[in-house]
Amino acid sequence: MNTRPPSHRFPGRPLRLAALAAAVGLLVAGCSSFGGADGASGPDGAGAAGAGRMRVTMVTHGAEGDTFWDRVRKGAEAAAAKDGIDLTYVSDPDPAGQAELVRNAVRDDVDGIALTLAKPQAMKGPVGEARAAGIPVVGLNSGMDAWKPAGLLGYFGQDEGGAGQAVGDKLDDLGAEHALCVVHERGNVSLEARCAGMKKAFGGTTENLYVNGTDMRTVSGIVTARLRQDPTIDEVVTMGAEYALIAVEAAEKADSKARVATFDLTEELVAAVRKGDVQFAVDQQPYLQGYLAVDALWLHRANGNVSGGGAPVLTGPAFVTKTNAASVAGFAANGTR
Repeated sequence: MNTRPPSHRFPGRPLRLAALAAAVGLLVAGCSSFGGADGASGPDGAGAAGAGRMRVTMVTHGAEGDTFWDRVRKGAEAAAAKDGIDLTYVSDPDPAGQAELVRNAVRDDVDGIALTLAKPQAMKGPVGEARAAGIPVVGLNSGMDAWKPAGLLGYFGQDEGGAGQAVGDKLDDLGAEHALCVVHERGNVSLEARCAGMKKAFGGTTENLYVNGTDMRTVSGIVTARLRQDPTIDEVVTMGAEYALIAVEAAEKADSKARVATFDLTEELVAAVRKGDVQFAVDQQPYLQGYLAVDALWLHRANGNVSGGGAPVLTGPAFVTKTNAASVAGFAANGTR
């Protein structure tokens, strides 16, 4: 996902837009053991539940300029605009930095926090502080296996292990025999789960290749070298759209017959799928993740709703192939897929 060098602690733009009093039917009503609803008796009670507008902070591990996180943020902003929320988006790829951003939100006494759990252990302390302060917290994107033990209100994302298994099955259908799973952030639980799932389901050989995702030139060089070393590799699976485009170039440089597939989308990646340069992409719908996370916090405060009924709300996987890429292209172009 990261395509540029990490940028530490950059604040998002607060949103001050008109509220629409409509709740989405994707969320299931229920009772929460995590924080209260501030006494609001219904959706129209959001404004009366506390002084002023609801304030939500979203804290992710994304790097500045990464188009994937631009989509997450865009979805969060759309939900905040609809619900009349003052949203602050902040991010730090460094786990300690991300943890401190969560603590800042707790000290600021916000009304809700949405966060990612790419490095769950680093978030354990800050989430505990939020719980102690009575601030509802939801998870998104990373941490499918960690959100419930952490005591989060809900979770919005893709079952990464399951998505990996789906990719493994698809590689079998395509007749692949030796897959290279390129991991651009060592220790990221979501990326590791994808490769593990793929290895579990794929009938051929799977090997992980770890690269520094903040240095695209180095990524290209390492993938090229590995393909030259082993001509039996016939599939390269990357964890982000930008890396797939790099892998296509690397295969050409290495004079390799390996095909390329990936997780996640960009407008350029969809074009590559339509052209046939990339076999397929797995879309986890980051825009939807950001939207649902913010909207869930509003619904919880306004109406006591809890999404998922104790289970994660899945936003993927969805396969984008040459046969259906045209139907996704417009959404990818406007930054919502």
